[in-house]
Amino acid sequence: MKCFRLMVLGRFLSLPFVVFLMLLFMLSCEEESASGEEKKQRVETQSSDPALEKLNQLIAEESGNAEAYAARARYYYEQEAYDPAIEDLNRALALDSVNVDYLHLLADIYMDYYQSQKALNTMLYAASLYPERIPTLLKLSEFQLILKQHEEALKTVGKVLKIDPQNAEAYFMLGTIYLDQGEREKAKKAYFKAVNLDSKLVDGWLQLAALWKEADPEEALRYYDNALRADPENILALHEKAYHLSNNLNRLDEALKVYRQIIDLDPQYSDAYYNSGLLYLDMDSTAQASEQFDLAIKTDPAFVKAYYYRGVAWELQGNLAKAKADYEQALRLDPEYQAAKEGLARCVH
Repeated sequence: MKCFRLMVLGRFLSLPFVVFLMLLFMLSCEEESASGEEKKQRVETQSSDPALEKLNQLIAEESGNAEAYAARARYYYEQEAYDPAIEDLNRALALDSVNVDYLHLLADIYMDYYQSQKALNTMLYAASLYPERIPTLLKLSEFQLILKQHEEALKTVGKVLKIDPQNAEAYFMLGTIYLDQGEREKAKKAYFKAVNLDSKLVDGWLQLAALWKEADPEEALRYYDNALRADPENILALHEKAYHLSNNLNRLDEALKVYRQIIDLDPQYSDAYYNSGLLYLDMDSTAQASEQFDLAIKTDPAFVKAYYYRGVAWELQGNLAKAKADYEQALRLDPEYQAAKEGLARCVH
């Protein structure tokens, strides 16, 4: 039915956008007639959420308000209700056919909805409308990379660098394309260029650290520190630095300090407690390990490995009853967890 409505709507839209919509919907007409899943999902998203009710009311009062449809699409997208999000964005685009923000959002929804070709087609259309808009070209190159279209992605980045030869994000993307192709030395050079152009580019420093962490762990540590100079409270950078300190440099005390920094910034970050517990186990501090695994479980009650390793800590302390309970809980959450099966077997024999 939607396909027929689109053909009627074409009389009132500019021709290029109609062609674009036709390309997208021709791909989806068969999907729509196959089942009632879309209707089911749409009904499930209708809740008493005041934010949604407000958007529904606004649309009821202003059916020609493109931004209202886009706002509701964003709401649905956050709820992972992709079908109604797409429908609302198509309505928004019918009202404002060249809105680049709507096109970017539609592409993101398609990508998250495992409709990558539609996502790419959307970005190709956006780039045809805005051939010199750098954020659009960079996003297009990212989608081309996701689809393993390396040559096309390189060409798109090349367009960005013709427009702005000093664009750090373009060099970062260039490095990522090379890395995906297995060209590590080219990737390093591109990432170096990116961080030289923008020393605040945290992701660039982290990629360089990852490329150097095995060949030269001390050099990699300097890159982690550069990332944290750019953003001292970046949780990902702190986590990767702590992991590097423990796994590649065997500096466990320093790693624990970094995990404490993470916990101070985000007390709900369960991995920091869990990794701290593992370090305490390595240091034969089983009581402290148990405490850290306790905290990991409190922040994430479904953390299977935290139950298992807390069981290991209890077992090492000679408390087989508590160890058995933790192994059993790990198996309730993951019945195929072999290490937990073996731990339970040790406790019952």
